[in-house]
Amino acid sequence: MAVPASFHNLRLPVVAAPMFLTSGPDLVVACCEAGVLGTFPALNQRTSAGLDEWLTTIEARLAAFRARGGAPAPYGVNLIMHKTNPRLQADLDLLVKHRVPLVITSLGAARDVVDAVHGYGGLVFHDVTTARHARKAAEAGVDGLIAVAAGAGGHAGSWNPLALVREIRRFFDKTLLLAGCISTGEDIAAAQMMGADLAYMGTRFIATRESLVPQSYKDMLTAAGAADIVYTASISSLPASFLRQSIAAAGLDPDNLAPPGAVDLSHITQPHAADIEAAASTHKAWRDIWSAGQGVGAIDDLPPAAELVERLMGEYRQAAAAFNRNGAPFL
Repeated sequence: MAVPASFHNLRLPVVAAPMFLTSGPDLVVACCEAGVLGTFPALNQRTSAGLDEWLTTIEARLAAFRARGGAPAPYGVNLIMHKTNPRLQADLDLLVKHRVPLVITSLGAARDVVDAVHGYGGLVFHDVTTARHARKAAEAGVDGLIAVAAGAGGHAGSWNPLALVREIRRFFDKTLLLAGCISTGEDIAAAQMMGADLAYMGTRFIATRESLVPQSYKDMLTAAGAADIVYTASISSLPASFLRQSIAAAGLDPDNLAPPGAVDLSHITQPHAADIEAAASTHKAWRDIWSAGQGVGAIDDLPPAAELVERLMGEYRQAAAAFNRNGAPFL
């Protein structure tokens, strides 16, 4: 297993993914205290000054937890690398100032960012949807790759997880995370059996008490199944997974969506992934058309994050014990 030494406080091989308009200090701290790595997108704060405040708050709360005898997992921040992100340098400077343990880069991997984070001993993971993107990120010197496979929430890939993990493992021997339809402890164990080191879980952590989304979004998650996920580029200009019910509630026909850019969705206040500047300034991204992965069918409650992690840990241990006890089939 290629798990970084700095992750020694993980009680479960899980990173709670950074989710736009969902992950905030409460969810990050709850995850870290429970023993999984909590993260949030830098753009969840509307300004760099606000990001500085969030980082200070998270660090203070984790320090207080340590003072009480706790051993929290590390935390991380997602940094959008696209050229349309006007805060890129300012936010990176803050991550360096606070010595954020993990920086997750999206929409481009850059050697100078990797070097800046490595300069204080931090790690950089990068999310990818194809082997080609994975190779480019590996060449930039990242410490880990997040394989975002078919069925994942948000801007998901289209590759089967078995194919994506296997192709990446042919040239990358550092930390590999798998994202897509991971909702249970059994799923976490399966991800490791496929060759991933860690599971990257998003949708399951939306449905927790600490997430920032409205109650109606959480209720929709608990009622949805895989058939309710629409994978389309019509909403966000890039292929992404959305809840069918939220598309319909926005006045659109989920089965007859116009091509990307062909319809005015400004009244829905939905974001365009490539328009990071607008997302940063208005903070409206994905507010009305809601995302989820195909693993949503396993979600039927809204527990505190700590309770969820304990449940996942029990399921993970049971799955591993059952496999070890029974052995692989036909052997």
